[in-house]
Amino acid sequence: MSEININVEHLTRVEGHGNIVLNAKNGNVEKVQWQVSEAPRFFESFVRGRPYNELSHITSRICGICSIGHSLASLKATEAAMGIEISEQTQLLRRLAAHAENLQSHVLHVGYLVAPDLLGAPSVIPLASSHTDAVLKIVGLHRLANEYSNLTCGRTVHPVSLVVGGFSHIPSEKQLKEMRQKWVDAIPDVVAVAEIVLANAHKLPNFVRETEFVALTADDEYAIYDGDIGSTDTGRVPVDQYLDITNEFVVPHSTAKYTKHNRESYMVGALARFNLNYDRLGPLAKEWAGKFGLEPVNHNPFMNNVAQLVEIVHSIEDTLALIDKLLEKGVDVNERPKYEVKAGRGIGAVDVPRGILFHDYTYNDQGVCTKANCIIPTNQNHNNINLDFQAFAPTILDKPEAEIELLLEMLVRAYDPCISCSTHYLNVEWKR
Repeated sequence: MSEININVEHLTRVEGHGNIVLNAKNGNVEKVQWQVSEAPRFFESFVRGRPYNELSHITSRICGICSIGHSLASLKATEAAMGIEISEQTQLLRRLAAHAENLQSHVLHVGYLVAPDLLGAPSVIPLASSHTDAVLKIVGLHRLANEYSNLTCGRTVHPVSLVVGGFSHIPSEKQLKEMRQKWVDAIPDVVAVAEIVLANAHKLPNFVRETEFVALTADDEYAIYDGDIGSTDTGRVPVDQYLDITNEFVVPHSTAKYTKHNRESYMVGALARFNLNYDRLGPLAKEWAGKFGLEPVNHNPFMNNVAQLVEIVHSIEDTLALIDKLLEKGVDVNERPKYEVKAGRGIGAVDVPRGILFHDYTYNDQGVCTKANCIIPTNQNHNNINLDFQAFAPTILDKPEAEIELLLEMLVRAYDPCISCSTHYLNVEWKR
């Protein structure tokens, strides 16, 4: 077999900049490597010397997609550092905010970024003509998720109403009832989109490489906002032991750090949450997982796309339940946080759409940040992507070049990477 030489620059439908390098000759892979070549972001330096009430607003700028999750993790870290207890109403509203982001991000990824691969299109734009009804449903669901984020967080991106100890603005019971009904009305559209993905799910490669999965996990809920750190290999540990899990290290071919725990690498994201929290899924979400044949523990990274779809259904189910609980207790729109500024160190963890996120702050007695550490989900997936490439590439060398190229792109997209957040953009390079 002769050499295979493919050079794809500016791979679309990912966020950020990275490289895939593959050298193959006579049917053998000589080199395959996942590289991140972006400059560092320096957010941990930005927040040093800043007062505690600015940190969530600064760190939400790490990502334009997971800005709610960064705000939540930041607030949890600050509250842990100062011993601030939040009300039950705040807990419930923050869980709604987490679901709003999950819906916003997952609908975007499955509908705009993955669907073109499954339907044989280069982007979502041609699908507007060939699958008009499906695209309209996806756009409608995404807009509703944006509206949901506006309601819970003050705006769609970079929330303004999430503050230390609670909220600066609280939605009314009337607004919550209206949002609840909108999601009830949207369920048929979600089912219609899920049916399309199900009809084309056979196009997701049946690739398996066993790995460790890490995510938040809890006894009484499908953990997104709160919980312990869970591992499919080693069980549960408290969030304050996150450094024992992540074990960041540097590799020469990447400006982003890699991580590992019990094995050479681990995976975070929707599939990790599914594998660790399946029993706490809502009934409709479990039903859809069953239709796809998705069961824990699943080791096919391409099934992360399906796990995201299952989570869309679950987030709607849990949204309805959380709003009902809020309405039953009564919403106090005048509730405002009360706390004292103290010195201390705190760690906050939230499972955002791309996986478990950690913020770690130290404050002096004036409430000024003196030290910070943030470990981003995609940062934790880089090592796993690299090892997936090493296992996956040799199995597809007998395929046409165009198909090899697409499959490698699909593998990266399956992780829904936010590359720019971890250190932006993806370049696939096959060297002669």
